[in-house]
Amino acid sequence: MSFSIDISESAGVRYLHFSAEWTQGAMRVARPWNLELEYTREMMVSLLLREDAPRKILLIGLGAASLLKFLYRNLPLAHLTVVEIEPRVVAAARQFFKLPEDPKRINLVLDDGANYVLNHDKQYDLILVDGFDENGRAGVLDTVPFYQTCRSRLSDNGVLAVNLLARSRGFENSVERMLTAFDDRAFVFPSCESGNAIAFAAAGGQITLDFEDLKDAAVKLKAIAGLNLLPTLTRLAEAKTCINNQLVL
Repeated sequence: MSFSIDISESAGVRYLHFSAEWTQGAMRVARPWNLELEYTREMMVSLLLREDAPRKILLIGLGAASLLKFLYRNLPLAHLTVVEIEPRVVAAARQFFKLPEDPKRINLVLDDGANYVLNHDKQYDLILVDGFDENGRAGVLDTVPFYQTCRSRLSDNGVLAVNLLARSRGFENSVERMLTAFDDRAFVFPSCESGNAIAFAAAGGQITLDFEDLKDAAVKLKAIAGLNLLPTLTRLAEAKTCINNQLVL
């Protein structure tokens, strides 16, 4: 690949860039296990949607290893598979972003994420997709066949969370592709300040949660992991995209 991978640091935060323009991840040096970027925090809403914590998790796209580190630290019973296509990203995560080395719990795979999902029939309780090239394109990771394959890889209570770029021209088409692949069982959060919008989809039993249930789950997560998702839930309520103050998925 022709693009460069660059590291910068400002006000105590270290950043991973592709070609010096596109920020792929960030880590506050003093708190390397925390989720620095808002969209990564919002992807963790997936932990509020099911009563049981996910035990088998697939991450497509490593970046600065933020999601991997958070899940590794706060879900000690979880086994994590992370698929990254670019070896230089893995090297940067090891050198600059404190990538954990624990082969018993972390399976790090160098592969194309779509190929991996297609060629491995393992089931996962949670699949997180955050993969872009140096131009901010998700490519095959944003197609109906890919989403359909992800659906087939989810357990009965499985959840898919995908990072989308709400400011891109194809955003609405991305949402439609997820809705098609999951028979309308998909939901998109309002975009955050960075322009990222997190989409969730579910397999298995229907998810029906009122906002009080979501808030209770968020309070518990904050006590366990120090992650406060209450502002995110407030923003979701203000968007009025849920019927009767319920999230149905």
